[in-house]
Amino acid sequence: MLFTSTLCKASTVTPNYIAYCATKGAIEQMTRVMPKDLARKGIMVNCAAPGPTATDFVLSGKPQNVIDMFAGAIPQTQLGNPEEVAGTVRFLSGPESRWVSS
Repeated sequence: MLFTSTLCKASTVTPNYIAYCATKGAIEQMTRVMPKDLARKGIMVNCAAPGPTATDFVLSGKPQNVIDMFAGAIPQTQLGNPEEVAGTVRFLSGPESRWVSS
């Protein structure tokens, strides 16, 4: 199970995030290529990009309009919570996802 960031898809990233986004972009490419070899061996490769999640790190010290902006960029229009992210990771890491390669 690999992790990336929704910042890799954003065009508004500031220059100080270049190394962070470059490494996450590499992880995304690894997620596309590695399954071509590893799936034959029963090893699934998946990647999650949870985006802003309702944690103290994300919520603390930010005005409501910034939190609303984060939520508005998500299809569900609300921040996920850690349990929801954990559920997705659990699924992608488990046997039920053997036909999933994301």
